[in-house]
Amino acid sequence: MYDVFQTDRLIDLWLTEDIGYCDLTAQLMIEAHETGAFYMNAREPLIVAGIDVAARVFRRYDSTLDVVVRVKDGDKVDPGTVLLDVRGNARSVLTAERTALNIVQRLSGIANLTAQYVAAIAGTRARLIDTRKTTPGLRMLEKHAVTCGGGLNHRLGLDTGVMIKDNHIAVCGGIAKAVQRARRQLPVLTKLEVECDRLEQVSEALEAGVDVIMLDNMSVAEMTRAVEMVGGHVQIEASGGINLTTIGAIAKTGVDYISTSKINQAAVCVDIGLDDAE
Repeated sequence: MYDVFQTDRLIDLWLTEDIGYCDLTAQLMIEAHETGAFYMNAREPLIVAGIDVAARVFRRYDSTLDVVVRVKDGDKVDPGTVLLDVRGNARSVLTAERTALNIVQRLSGIANLTAQYVAAIAGTRARLIDTRKTTPGLRMLEKHAVTCGGGLNHRLGLDTGVMIKDNHIAVCGGIAKAVQRARRQLPVLTKLEVECDRLEQVSEALEAGVDVIMLDNMSVAEMTRAVEMVGGHVQIEASGGINLTTIGAIAKTGVDYISTSKINQAAVCVDIGLDDAE
């Protein structure tokens, strides 16, 4: 889910970046009164994400445009599927076209890759979650795309959870002291997670009373041992070195969550086009 107000602010930035002072080509070649009908279509199999944002781009640029969305986010569609129709002033449609396509291609690419990772751990208890390694300015939309592909969101930002990492531990002088400091003013419904890269730290984190333990860059054998040590008392997240080749074995260790930045950083934009409907 994303905030419409914040999305409109982003759209204004995107349109300003792409258009500059004017769409020179449209101004020179298309008469101000000319109208057109166009449809946005999938050119490959994909999972839709961001289609309402794409529609909002057209409406934001020209509120007189008639935009009809034909699918919904999370839908799996085949090549040739019409995602939306847009009719009205031809200059406006062609000026906003690239911005609308860019965002839905990017977000659908993330949803596609996320779905591949989710499929790779099907049948295990593990759930796929994302990270904060997102494109600056696009976090909420990219995290929304992850959910369209069947994944879950980790922290939305630094203010939505406590993650004690190696540098925090170093500054505080150990896991126990770091957890103690955090617990002093931790909001009662906020979870506290500690990153561990050694099995000894897993024991320390358990004794300190954390809510979630992250196993950072551990081997499959170490993760399996960590799951045994924890015994279901707290939730376990595996992170580091996660890809489509490694995620299956990691999921079978019994961890609760597997986080990876790959679903955002390695996603390839899908092929979507805007064609003349007449």
